[in-house]
Amino acid sequence: MLKEISLGLGVAMLIFAISAGYDVTPIIFLLAFGGGLFYMASAKGMVKGFTNDSGQPKRQEISFDDIGGQGSAIKELKEALDFIKNESEIKRLGIRPLKGILMTGPPGTGKTLMARAAANYTDAVFVSASGSDFVEMYAGVGAQRVRKIFQTARDTAKKQKKRNAIIFIDEIEVLAAKRGQNSSHMEYDQTLNALLVEMDGLKVDDSVRILIMAATNRVDIMDPALLRPGRFDRQVKVDLPDKAGRLEILKIHTRNKPLAADVDLNQLARESFGFSGAHLESLANEAAILAMREGLKEIHYRHFHEAVDKVIMGEKLERQPNQEELKRVAIHETGHALISELARAGSVSTLTVTPRGGALGYMRQNPEDDTYLYTKEYLENQIAIMLAGAAAEEVVLGNRSTGASNDYEKALHTAETIIKSGLSELGVVNIDNLPGDLRHRTVSDIIKKQEQKVLAYLQEHKGLLNSVVAILLEKEKISGDEFRSLINKEIAV
Repeated sequence: MLKEISLGLGVAMLIFAISAGYDVTPIIFLLAFGGGLFYMASAKGMVKGFTNDSGQPKRQEISFDDIGGQGSAIKELKEALDFIKNESEIKRLGIRPLKGILMTGPPGTGKTLMARAAANYTDAVFVSASGSDFVEMYAGVGAQRVRKIFQTARDTAKKQKKRNAIIFIDEIEVLAAKRGQNSSHMEYDQTLNALLVEMDGLKVDDSVRILIMAATNRVDIMDPALLRPGRFDRQVKVDLPDKAGRLEILKIHTRNKPLAADVDLNQLARESFGFSGAHLESLANEAAILAMREGLKEIHYRHFHEAVDKVIMGEKLERQPNQEELKRVAIHETGHALISELARAGSVSTLTVTPRGGALGYMRQNPEDDTYLYTKEYLENQIAIMLAGAAAEEVVLGNRSTGASNDYEKALHTAETIIKSGLSELGVVNIDNLPGDLRHRTVSDIIKKQEQKVLAYLQEHKGLLNSVVAILLEKEKISGDEFRSLINKEIAV
C-alpha cells in the first residue's frame, strides 16, 4: 500500500513540475537510470529475498511426536540437539558445540519435518532454504545469499529474543557438490566456499548460536570438506520405515479420519512394504477421497486396498486394450500369480487386467515380512515369477509379446545380483572384472534354468491357467483370497 501511495505522489509531483514550467529532463533521466539498475539487479538475483518457505522465519508447531517410524533417527537427533539445550554443561565441560547435522535418506522419509521439530525442541528460530536458492549463473550472487541467510537467522533470533537459530538447507547437494566438477563455471565453488567460511565462524560464545541442518539423498556427491568434523559433525540416517514404523505413521495419518470396523492398519502396514512416510500420507488421503466419491461417512478397507494400487501404479486409465490384447494380458498376469503362489503360498494380493499407470494389468504381491537379506533360493524364485508372464503366453498362445520386456530387465538385474553376492557357480567374483562372454553365459544359465522350471509347471497346470484367465476376463479383478480359492477348487477336482 505504501509503495502505491509513494508512486502516486511521485507522479503527481512530476505532473505539477511540468505544468509549472520546470525542466524535469534530469529527473526523468535519473529515474530511468535508477529503474534500469534495479531491473539489472533483479535479473541477476541481487534483490531476491527468501520467501516463507526458503528463508523467512516461520513459527513451527511440529514436534517429534508428530513424526512416526523414525525412532532411532529421532533419538540420535535429540542427542545432538541436547548439546544446544544444555548450554551450562557445554561450557563446564569445554565442549565445542555442534555446527551442522546432515540428514540423509530417500525422498519422503521426513527429513524436513525433523528439522522443523528440532527447531521446536530447542526453542530456536527456523530459517529454511533449498540448495537451488543459492546457485545462480552470475558470479558472487550465491555467496551473497549464503551470507544473507546467516544474517537473517541472527537478526530474527535477536528480534524474537532467542539464543538459538536453526538454518535448514534442503537438497544441499545442489549447493555442496564436490568442487572442481564445474570447470567452466566457478560460481558453484564460490558459493560452497562461502558456506564453509560461515560455518567456520560459528563460536560457542556467539550471541546467537546457529545450527546448520541439511537434508540430501545424494551424500555420495557432496564435497568432503563440508562433511569433515567441525562442519557437519553428525550424519543422521533417515531411512524408509519398517513394518512397525509404517503402522505408527498410518496411525498418525488416520487419527483424524473416520475408519470403518473392517480397516486393519496392521495389514496395511504389511502390504505397504517399501513405502515412505510421504507415500503413506498419500495412501490415507487417497483412501479418504475414494470414500468421499462413494458418498460414505466412513473409510473402508477396500478403499485403502485400492489406494495402495493407486500409489504404486497410478490412476486408472480410460484407454482399454482390444479383446485379443486383454486376453494376452490376463494370461500374462495369471502366469505371474501362479508361480508366485507356488514359490510362497499366500503371496498374491491382487490380480487385475485394469489398465493403471503405464501397465495394462498387474499382479501385486503381499510381502509376508520386511526382508533385507535374500537367499539364493529367494532370488531364483523372484526370477521365476518375473519370467512366468511371458512363459504363460507361450504355453497358451504359442508366442510371446513385448509386454514382458520390463520383466526381463528385472530378471537380468536379479541374476546379476546372484553373481555379485557370490551365490552363483562362479563363487566370489568381481562381476565388473568378469570377461563379457563368461558373464553373459552365467546370467543366461541362471535365467534358462528358472525358465525351464516355469514352462514345465505351467504346461502341467494349463487347465488351471485357462480357468483363472476366463474368470479374470469376466471380473477384471481378483483378490488374493479369491485366486487361492480358484486354485484349491481346481486341485480338488
